[in-house]
Formats: sequence, C-alpha cells, structure tokens
Amino acid sequence: MNLRDLVYGLYARRVEGRLDHAQVPKHIGVILDGNRRWAKASGGTPEQGHKAGADKIQELLGWCAETDVEVVTLWMLSTDNLNRPEEQLVPLLGIIENAVRALAADGRWRVNHVGTMDLLPARTQSVLKEAEQATRANTGILVNVAVGYGGRQEIADAVRSLLLEHAERGTSFEELAEIVDVEHISEHLYTRGQPDPDLVIRTSGEQRLSGFMLWQSAHSEYYFCEVHWPAFRKVDFLRALRDYAARHRRYGT
Repeated sequence: MNLRDLVYGLYARRVEGRLDHAQVPKHIGVILDGNRRWAKASGGTPEQGHKAGADKIQELLGWCAETDVEVVTLWMLSTDNLNRPEEQLVPLLGIIENAVRALAADGRWRVNHVGTMDLLPARTQSVLKEAEQATRANTGILVNVAVGYGGRQEIADAVRSLLLEHAERGTSFEELAEIVDVEHISEHLYTRGQPDPDLVIRTSGEQRLSGFMLWQSAHSEYYFCEVHWPAFRKVDFLRALRDYAARHRRYGT
C-alpha cells in the first residue's frame, strides 16, 4: 500500500465514522460510466475496461451492505448499447454474463433483471433467468441488473402491459382513460413493488441520466462523480452518501 492509498483509507474511515446510517438512501441507482475512457487512459483495451468495471461491482455492493442500503440498480447495458458493432457487443455481453454469474455465486445478493429480455441473445437471457432463480431465497441486497434497459422503453412496455391487462378484462378504452393514473403505470414497470431510487450516482463526469429510470427518478437526488467507474473508490461512495444526507428532500412542498 502506497502513501496515497493510506491517506484515502484514513479519510474514508473518517467519513464513514461520521455517517448517519438513518440518513442513508435505501435504494441507489448507479450508472456505471467511463469503462472505455478509463481503459484508454490506462493504455488498455475497451474489453479490459469493461472487465475492470465488472470487477468493481462486488466492491460497491460490499460498501452498500456495510451502510444498510437495501436496493441497488446497476445500469450495465442500455438498449442503445445493443446497436454497437458485433465485435464490441459480443465481448461486452460475455463480461456482463460473467458478472451476473458472480453475483449469483456470491450468495449474499438477490439478483433481479430489469430491461427488455426479448432484445437480448438467448445465452444472456438464460444467464439472467438462472441468476434470478438461484438467488430468489437470498435475504441480502436486492440487486437490479439493468441489461438491455432503456427508460423510454420501460415506460412504453409498462403502458403496453397495462393495455393488455385491461383488454383481457374487457375494459374499454373509454373506461381505461377514465381510471388510469400514475399508480396504474407504476404497477407495470420493471421495478414494480420496489421503492424508487433515493439516490442516482453517475461516474465519469457526465451530468445527465441518458434515460436511466426516467419514471422512478422523478424525486431522486443525483450525484455526479468525475472518476471513471473502474477507478471508483469507497471514499467516492461515502462522499456521495454524505452529500445525499446533507440535502433536504422537499418533494415539491
């Protein structure tokens, strides 16, 4: 351990010691951004960057467990990412599949896929389904793996599901138009039954959501971190929690 790591370790313990666990967000969404830029800056390949980013996930979940976070949503692959050239997409999907298998094998987390399953290759679908089934009885953090996820697509899928449900009931469009409200749509989201994210963290310095949890993040707090995802440290995580705890959430009042 070098001097810099020692200083950061001491600082992280100081921040953690002052953290009020009663003010910790229960649901954190994370946009895992900057893998390729980190690799480029390090002289590595994009694949190495994605692999380093996948390895960071277990560290993050360990920090979340230490601070009483209950739900974590990880944006691992967007619907836009599916348009990448095959020579880029295939290795990336392999890394994601291995990361999901590792989450399931850990034994502490409950894995839940959020996204459009039909857009993914059969092998990726199988890995996601197996991880969900294998971890269903686990009592630890609920880990939403957002793979093939897009916020607009989620809302469209929710509305489609709502329409199909009421069509099966024989509800007319006029009747549905009279009763439909925010809660009806929320009940058909990928994250139905879960609390909305209290805090959304995006790494790599970009200050936008890019379609991440558009519906659920209406009242979320945002934290934008300059560091690329593979270089994200515990002190960066604790700073995000400290910043969140210092905010006063008014919910429009």
